[in-house]
Amino acid sequence: MRDLTSQILELIRLTSTNLPEIVEKRLRNAYQNEEAGSAAQGALETILKNIEMTRKNSTPICQDTGTPIFFVQHPAEFDTGELTKQIRAAVALATKRTYLRPNAVDSLTGKNTGNNLGDEYFPTIHYTPAEKGFFTIDLILKGGGCENVGAQYSLPNNRLSAGRDLEGVRKVVLDAVQSAQGEGCSPGFLGVAIGGDRGTSYIASKEVLLRDLEDENTNEDLKNLETRITKEANQMGIGPMGFGGNATVLGTKITSTHRLPASFFVTISYMCWAYRKRRMILADNQVTYE
Repeated sequence: MRDLTSQILELIRLTSTNLPEIVEKRLRNAYQNEEAGSAAQGALETILKNIEMTRKNSTPICQDTGTPIFFVQHPAEFDTGELTKQIRAAVALATKRTYLRPNAVDSLTGKNTGNNLGDEYFPTIHYTPAEKGFFTIDLILKGGGCENVGAQYSLPNNRLSAGRDLEGVRKVVLDAVQSAQGEGCSPGFLGVAIGGDRGTSYIASKEVLLRDLEDENTNEDLKNLETRITKEANQMGIGPMGFGGNATVLGTKITSTHRLPASFFVTISYMCWAYRKRRMILADNQVTYE
């Protein structure tokens, strides 16, 4: 198969250094909606200056360049083993060129590999077969701070009086936001998965973050819930970095998966203001980026 190492390297560079314009737009709107001279507006002003600087200089948006999580959709004829080698080579090269900080640490010894390559789970790569000729690589760089405030609930939850319904989902998601209290670098974005087992629910809650920020959920009930959660989270007054203010959550995306009758999990993946995601598309032997 074709060697895509250099193209994947560019995907990593763009993701780490050039925040998507729609994310920047949400942050600029949030800046305008905060009280002039407030700590919340000051935090957002610093964030916006950082976005401009890193885009200009091709330097990482955040000192925590995060866990690289790749979602690959590929035609059946693709050699995923070879592609994995190319992705890992690109990650190592991106680390050498300082687009990524060395983040892969052995959990038993504490030793950092120095090149962001660990075992088969670091970086994380998810493969999904697609129709002939369709090939995309989506990359999320998931920072440790926002990963730390992710949460998983099992419904019913007696503490929150949350049952096995969408109202129960709303209660636990807002509880996760309240518990974070600005940690994880708010204002952030929420990826929510309803159902699945514990493992698949966490994967789905990250994958749903790949959706376009401007799209609408095709399920009317989930669309309304996304809007309501974002609105109510911003009424908590947590604000940017927990300083207080109007902008705590800038978007919510929800997906639903099948589950066992005995289990009803709700998983929340929190994404910080540095919503680092990009897509690489290979079509007609040409590579483009979104």
